[in-house]
Parts: sequence; structure tokens; C-alpha cells
Amino acid sequence: MAELTTLETLLEMGFDRNRAEKAVANTGNQGIEQAMDWLMEHENDPDIDEPYVPPVAKVLGGEAGSQMITEQSTPADATEGGDMLINEEDDSSKQPMSEEEKLEQVKRLEELMRVKQAERRERERAEEVDREKSRRKHGQELQQIRQKLQDDDMKKLSDQRMKEKMEDKMARQRVKDKIARDREERAQKFGVLGPQSVAASSQPAQPAQPSLSSPTSHGPPPTKRDYDMSKIQVRLLDGTTLSAVFKAQEPLAAVRVYVQVNGNTPEGQDFTLLSPYPRHEYTELDMEKPLKELGLVPTAVLVVIKK
Repeated sequence: MAELTTLETLLEMGFDRNRAEKAVANTGNQGIEQAMDWLMEHENDPDIDEPYVPPVAKVLGGEAGSQMITEQSTPADATEGGDMLINEEDDSSKQPMSEEEKLEQVKRLEELMRVKQAERRERERAEEVDREKSRRKHGQELQQIRQKLQDDDMKKLSDQRMKEKMEDKMARQRVKDKIARDREERAQKFGVLGPQSVAASSQPAQPAQPSLSSPTSHGPPPTKRDYDMSKIQVRLLDGTTLSAVFKAQEPLAAVRVYVQVNGNTPEGQDFTLLSPYPRHEYTELDMEKPLKELGLVPTAVLVVIKK
């Protein structure tokens, strides 16, 4: 019988009887190749070695190899059963296979099984390669996304630092431009009052005489209260000097800011100003007072000293 032949062949090939019976039953006894395919596909099933329980509708024959058809069978099953019985009757008239023929058939089926197993291994290897490629591609995409996010963060940080540096540079430039404009305005005004200042500084004991000899003076000689500009000469820490013209009403802090911007005082070095004669060290309160109130009009010499 076909069912017995398939089962016996599987047993001859070394398959466990429990597995062989399951393969024959689950493939509908369609042949040895289908049973072998089923065994290779389900060899890793967790319940593959559990005892085989035949369905209610069918019972696998043991020694007799007969197949019982229940009342629940469809007409098609009945037809197949009739055909099988006819085939069984035909097979019964045939000569049984010799041992050599059985061995030959087993070898042929074993070769077929090896080919199918090789095909299966090749298919699984190709699937594993595809999965590895997919995994690497996914990993590369994630790495690219992380790198892009990191680059974006670095670019934002760089742009922010650049913006802060630019704003600081522009603020410093605005201070320098304002000081330059103020210095230019003072220089222009001082150019008109220059002869009076030079005469006053050259003859301090006779303040009235320079005004009499000045070609621009008219009427009574001017006093110090009339000066609205002051020329300040500042001696720096390294011995060099700076000269600038300031308004008489500007605070002494304007002179210190000018020294900070234009002098060579080290960055972060705190300093104050000193009047050498009469000696007087100016405090923070003095920095808010106008030059005229401090007696630094029309000219004065100041010295930079460390605090």
C-alpha cells in the first residue's frame, strides 16, 4: 500500500517512527517527497517529538496498513478512498520489493533529501544575508540620523558663538567710534581755544597777560570758569603718554574709559588716576565728578597707577 510504503521508506531512511507517522498524516499520504519536505520544514517544531495522536476521522493502519473512512468524510474523500482501495488491490497483485530494490529506493530518496536539505540551507543562508544587509542598512541610517543631529547641534552652537562674538565686536566698535567722534569734536574746538590754553600754561603766575596778548581775546581776561574744554595728558604704566581733549563738564570716568580703549594697559588690570602736583589719587566718587569741578581745566597731567 502507498501509505505503508511511504512510512516504511521513512523508517528505512532513519526517521523516528513518531515523526514519520506525523509526516505521512499531515501530507495526506501524497508521497515520500511531500513527507520529506514536511519533516525538514517542521524538524525544529517544539512538539515534533510528542506522541502522534491520529485524527478522529482517520486511523493509520499498523501491520495491515488499512485506512478507515468515517461518516464525516466528504464525497471527494470517499472517492479518494475508493481509488486507494482499487490501487491497493492492484498493488496486492504486484510482487513485493526485494531488499536490493528497497535499498536502491532508499538511496535515491536519501540523495533527494540531501539535495533538498542543501537547497534549504542555501535558502536560509540567502535569507540570513538579506537580514544582515537589512540590519546594516538600518544601522547606517540610524548612524546618519545621529550624525546629522550632532552636526546640527554643533552648527547651532557655532552660530551662537559667532553671533555673540560679532555682537561684542560691534559693541566695542561703537564705543571706539563714539570716542573717536568725541575726540575729533574736541580737537576742532580746542584748535580755536589753543592759543589761550598755551599762553595760560606758559605763564601760570600771570593769568591775565596771555589773554591780553592773545589775538582772539576781547574785553576783560577770561577765567578758568570760562573754559569749556580741557586737554588731558596721561602717562601710562610703561612711561608712554596719551593726549586727548575733553569737555569741561565730562566726568573723570570718560578719561579712564579713553585710557582703557587706547592705552596699553593689560586686559583685566584695574587702575586709577593720580594727579602728580598737587598729589591727589582720585577715587570712584571722583570719577563721577566733572573735570571742571576737579580743577583739570583747561589742561592737566594725570598718571596711571595700579590699584
